[in-house]
Amino acid sequence: MNEEKKAVNVTEQTARKWLHERGVEIQDIADLVFFLQEKYHPNLQMKDCIHNVERVLSKREVQNAILTGIQLDMLAEEKKLLEPLQSIIATDEGLYGADEVLALSIVNVYGSIGFTNFGYIDKLKPGILKDLNDKSSGRCHTFLDDIVGAIAAAASSRLAHSAENAE
Repeated sequence: MNEEKKAVNVTEQTARKWLHERGVEIQDIADLVFFLQEKYHPNLQMKDCIHNVERVLSKREVQNAILTGIQLDMLAEEKKLLEPLQSIIATDEGLYGADEVLALSIVNVYGSIGFTNFGYIDKLKPGILKDLNDKSSGRCHTFLDDIVGAIAAAASSRLAHSAENAE
């Protein structure tokens, strides 16, 4: 049991570290949650958004998706993928959907409302999502932008469910 707990801690620590190293902070994701939920919760506070992001990040399925997606982005940056996958991921080809499929595994953790939140935020690309989609940075965030949007959508869904239960 201690080995399993240690592995979980290492997985979560690594996922959080990689998010930070790729320029994504908890506050950035919480800002997206606030953006998604402020019109539905008039008394919404940033601390509630941060709390829900933290809870989403504590899920092993979410951590695994973060590690997988970021690793693929890093390999594409290093040109270590085989063609045609290298070009597809490096350019974030429009018809490539595996990045969204991976992100949906995060959204699915908190129910169907997350799907609509994810689609909405993926289309608008507010806040950090705009930065992650900036191709001029020289970095590849094909998976990361969708992962961050999915974490925000899942945290929004979690917040909506908890608010519903509080009423």
